[in-house]
Amino acid sequence: MKDKIEAIVEIETEGEIGLIRLAKPPVNALGVALRTAVYEAYNTLSNDPGIRAIVLYDEGRFFSAGADINDFGKADIEPTLPQVLKSLNNSKKPVIAALHGVAFGGALEMALACHLRVGATGLRVGLPEVKLGLLPGAGGAQRLPRLTGLARAIDIICSGRDVPAKEALATGILDRLFDAPVRDAGISAARDALTGTLEPKRTDALVVSEDPGAAKAARIGLQAKRPALRAPLKALEAVCSATLPIEQGLAKERALFMELMAGEERAGLVHAFFAERATGRIPERDAESRTIKKVAVIGGGTMGVGIATTLLIEAQAARIETARNGVVANLGGALSRGKLSDEGHAAALGRLECTDVLEKVAEADLVIEAIFEDITAKTMLFNKLDVVCKSGAILATNTSYLDVNEIAAATNRPEDVIGLHFFSPAHVMRLVEIVVAKKTAPECVATAFALVCKLGKVPVRAVVCDGFIGNRILTQYRRAADYLLLDGASFTEIDAALEEFGFAMGPFSVSDLAGLDIAKATRDRKTAARPSDERYSNVADLICDAGCFGRKAGQGYYLYETGKKVAPNPGAERIVEAERRKLGLTPRTFDRDEIVARCLTAMIAEAVRVQQDGIALHPVDIDAVELFGYGFPRHRGGPMHQADLIGPTKLIRQIESYATEDPQFWQVPALLRDMQCEGRSFADLND
Repeated sequence: MKDKIEAIVEIETEGEIGLIRLAKPPVNALGVALRTAVYEAYNTLSNDPGIRAIVLYDEGRFFSAGADINDFGKADIEPTLPQVLKSLNNSKKPVIAALHGVAFGGALEMALACHLRVGATGLRVGLPEVKLGLLPGAGGAQRLPRLTGLARAIDIICSGRDVPAKEALATGILDRLFDAPVRDAGISAARDALTGTLEPKRTDALVVSEDPGAAKAARIGLQAKRPALRAPLKALEAVCSATLPIEQGLAKERALFMELMAGEERAGLVHAFFAERATGRIPERDAESRTIKKVAVIGGGTMGVGIATTLLIEAQAARIETARNGVVANLGGALSRGKLSDEGHAAALGRLECTDVLEKVAEADLVIEAIFEDITAKTMLFNKLDVVCKSGAILATNTSYLDVNEIAAATNRPEDVIGLHFFSPAHVMRLVEIVVAKKTAPECVATAFALVCKLGKVPVRAVVCDGFIGNRILTQYRRAADYLLLDGASFTEIDAALEEFGFAMGPFSVSDLAGLDIAKATRDRKTAARPSDERYSNVADLICDAGCFGRKAGQGYYLYETGKKVAPNPGAERIVEAERRKLGLTPRTFDRDEIVARCLTAMIAEAVRVQQDGIALHPVDIDAVELFGYGFPRHRGGPMHQADLIGPTKLIRQIESYATEDPQFWQVPALLRDMQCEGRSFADLND
């Protein structure tokens, strides 16, 4: 027998077993509608005297991906998820969760409230709420440790990691694994529960032993690894409260959950979550993609090796083996990290070919140029590719700054030319700026987006300008940091302030990592176009001229031993002091808040100009670039999200204040004044 409630769950009966099938595709998101339907279905079966056991399951792609993120503001609408789960937990009839695919967040919390959990062999479960600035708020932090013990629950909840099926069985999360169809497995478990073969248990009847050592070690680890984040530490507090009686623990958990719900960290992480998924809203999304079966990468340096997929072209024969070894090492790393299966690793190695014969690209569907950043070299190469490559092949340049229109003009097929700006290391970094030139065909853009998504990366559309989205903003961020350095802050103070804000590395540490000579080459290229009234800092150039190229040279702004930072470089400090004396500057002090405010305001101002100039389609695209390519703190949401939090009035006031010192650098973007006058937010421009 079947019955439907609001068309998002199905009630079935199999003799004395009642079944509730979740039916809200595509992911069975546990928002208000689904949790209400489950609650009503449960009450229907619970009140049926002919039903002795109840099974929750789904036959779609997976059980449930968890809470509906769009319903986060509706956590208190009844029935709340805690109310639903309390009913399941208190049921006098055994309730079984039959899980397959994934059961994340609220879905796992629902399963934990049941009396038995059986899982398919490929199942993954987890409580990933900390990744969104939250903690499990419907009993997960109380019920999981009652099954696994405190130490394992701390690890799972405070990291937000996935738990594979075998580990879930071994740690007590699951009571049984199955290979049968999920419905049959649920019915079998229900029958075994009724006969006593499987013993149902209520998690609220279980006791958690205190583990001060595990709690202390976790607190120290979280503070060291993610000091800017509140959610992991609050989650730890919630898990440790599982040693209390269940009602006290649930109340403590819910209070901590609601505290995080109201915080900026949660808002920033949710914004970042949506930013990753919003960048595909492009004008070309309905264009038909071209078929890509063979990809060639030209350039065997660090970037080319990181990008390479099937065919790697290196002009210098002596460097072919080095380039191949680099690709093999990257593939080996992916294998060891679980990103590639043994079969996938073997297939990738089997497809890889390294050569110095340019004509080998003739059959490639996509050619990615990743040679050094020189417009003459790139245009000469594209002129050759125009002759060698087959009709319809996409010719992509991995330039970071250069004019893609000029590169396209070197061919007779500008409609096939596009920018694919990968970020180093390309096999790890997720962002790819897709730079659309004036004559790039829509299907070329659509193909690029499809390919980048298939690679598991985040594509963001940009149009041509110097530096596109990310490097254009980075330039202004670095100028603000350089001016702070000249005016009295040390590079260690600036790095520390921005790292405390949430960046993994401050700007001077990043410069050392990237190579000071690389940035100097870009500055040298721009010298002729530099405005005469621009305040230019020579510090980075002078450090570079002294042979201090950064980490690869063992010294830059900092000193390095075996690749690890050990101390500030006294030579760099002397250069800074000498430059201040030369310019007649009297050093002044800046506290951490002002350092962050100036650097963040510079980023926001340039990000607003990027939007104003039409380089990016939407403000959220700018945030995605900064989050996934430049290490902007994920819990801060991105510069445009920060702009909305700060507000245009305060931003304008800050810029005008800084402009009294340097009117050339600090200028209020026209769009920011428009937003102030119209009372609009940048989030409004995402619609």
